[in-house]
Amino acid sequence: MPQEKINGPENTSRLVSLDALRGLIVILMAVDHANHFIAHKHSTGEYWGGGFPVYPDAIAFLTRFITHPVAPGFFFLMGVGMFLFARSRRERGWSEWEIMRHFLIRGTFLVGLQFLVVNRAWVLGPGEFPPIYFGVLFALGEGMILGSLFLRLKPSYLIGLAIFLFVGTELLTPNPSQWGLIFDQPLGLLLVYSGGNQVIWVNYPVLPWLELVTFGMYFGSLLVKDSRKAFKRATQLGVGFILAFLAIRYLDSFGNIRPRAGDSWIDVLNVVKYPPAMTFTLLTMGFNLIVLGLFFQAREKIQPIIEKLVVFGRVPMFFYILHLYLYAYLGRWLTPEGTSIPAMYPYWLLGLVILYPLCRRYGDFKRRSAPNSLIRFL
Repeated sequence: MPQEKINGPENTSRLVSLDALRGLIVILMAVDHANHFIAHKHSTGEYWGGGFPVYPDAIAFLTRFITHPVAPGFFFLMGVGMFLFARSRRERGWSEWEIMRHFLIRGTFLVGLQFLVVNRAWVLGPGEFPPIYFGVLFALGEGMILGSLFLRLKPSYLIGLAIFLFVGTELLTPNPSQWGLIFDQPLGLLLVYSGGNQVIWVNYPVLPWLELVTFGMYFGSLLVKDSRKAFKRATQLGVGFILAFLAIRYLDSFGNIRPRAGDSWIDVLNVVKYPPAMTFTLLTMGFNLIVLGLFFQAREKIQPIIEKLVVFGRVPMFFYILHLYLYAYLGRWLTPEGTSIPAMYPYWLLGLVILYPLCRRYGDFKRRSAPNSLIRFL
């Protein structure tokens, strides 16, 4: 994902806060995938239709719930990085076509990784896996390509587009009663709603996640203008998002895609992810924005923690690919029949211990590589 310095004072602090958030979300992502490969107790998926996950206890739900901010965080931070990268390249004399070409190549690279590398890791896990799977890298790649068309928009237009996609994709999501009846519409699956059959399955349609890329670009414009105000606004927006989530969830109508299964705290927090309901986006991005603001404000007090997170956050794609294969093979070798969720967590920590020095070394190597090297794509 694009990473670039912001001109002016406090360059390092701005970048470190973004990288620290990225590092946190990749660590949380590893929990979800360790749960899949090691414990064999991964959620069946919070889809817009069909059966909805029911959890046997709080630890099973929370193990899934704490990973929900991951995907929104990736798309948001990619949008921020794209905006900052484009701005820095314009200052170096790049034309708009050169910037768009860069993102076209990079986005295509991400889509290629989805089908040629990542899907082969999923096959190593438990259960059946569709031959053609459109996952998060597919949506990130396509979001990068489409998002490059918006990089010259004014900030007011960027936030307007983000809101339009935020509401519009919710309106386009089919009624849950249509589950299984419209899976023969490939454009609908790829662009708007999730689903498929035994051959093709789409978890991440492009348009509902593009809203977060666009919102990230908007936040990038705020960072360039005044970083301190931007991070303060991040905290304020995060709190506002959480309050909006609570209001929409309480009303249990538009914005939820499907109604609550009950009134327990798990039912309230168990929201639709595929595609992301408005409540899902508000809840998860509320968390991400609050954490981002806190990282900036408390960066000196928690510097040792920030430094550890940054090691992972500066090489997110390297971490993503490596951790999938690591947990997949740990599961095949050490827990072929699965294990309990509490017993899974030591394996998750073992994976982080193994990955940390590898990520540190690759990050150092990446920084020494040429600015246009393909190595920087990982």
